[in-house]
Amino acid sequence: MMIQSGPMGEPRFISLMAEHNELCEQFARAFGNARFGVPDPYEETIYVIGHHDRGWDEFDASPVLDPISGFPTGVGGAKGPGGAATTKLSPDYNQAHHDYCGLLASMHTWGLYHARYGFSNFRVRQGGSTSVPISPETAEETNAILSAEVERQNALKEKISANPETKNWVEENNLYRNYKLLQFCDTLALYFNLRHEDERAVEVFTHVPENNTSETSVTIRPEGNNTYSFAPFPFRESRLKIRSKGRFFTAMSVNSAPGDLGAYMAGLPIDEQVFTFVPG
Repeated sequence: MMIQSGPMGEPRFISLMAEHNELCEQFARAFGNARFGVPDPYEETIYVIGHHDRGWDEFDASPVLDPISGFPTGVGGAKGPGGAATTKLSPDYNQAHHDYCGLLASMHTWGLYHARYGFSNFRVRQGGSTSVPISPETAEETNAILSAEVERQNALKEKISANPETKNWVEENNLYRNYKLLQFCDTLALYFNLRHEDERAVEVFTHVPENNTSETSVTIRPEGNNTYSFAPFPFRESRLKIRSKGRFFTAMSVNSAPGDLGAYMAGLPIDEQVFTFVPG
């Protein structure tokens, strides 16, 4: 799950990975105009952008409380269970829908540990790494999973390219164009999911695809009143309203925590944060 930062002593906005994925899909479906082309294949690419982290579902249903912060563990907070396992589970989930979705999801999870193939400068934590760090205690397991993902990717590329109707989907320019779009949607969602409004500053998203052979950098700038400008503007509508789902969670001690934290969180009222995107 996504633990948004917040002022000391105040509740924090928490989104499940499925809700983070929904936010990513909003961006993907809104993406495209005279300068920025839509992805091809369209529906398969949109699907994986909207489901790329769904291997987290069972972990989000059984959250763990961090005794230091009083908030659940997750991205943006204390590290919890699930990191290495979801490297495999998320591609599995997507491959069950379509081989191409499994390929892009596998590239995404492998890329998280390898600076997103060098196509992003986004850092989850200010001053942190562009890659997910591998702890010594999980290094053997994680590296074995990552090696298996490379094998998965090679097998899926071969299978997809054997079909005349889909072979161009895995040509390098086409494949990496859609991978870069996935990274743009994911890191843009992280910008909102993990950072409180007071902490959102100017951010530059690199390698945003314009088409199969051209890319650019997109700068987002807070303009106040939950409005953000983009330059250049990559979306279809000139004024775009985005809704991010989650719930507000107040820090608690281990002693006062409910026996079933997952059921407690499921009972919290669903809220949303609304943002407006405009051209810069």
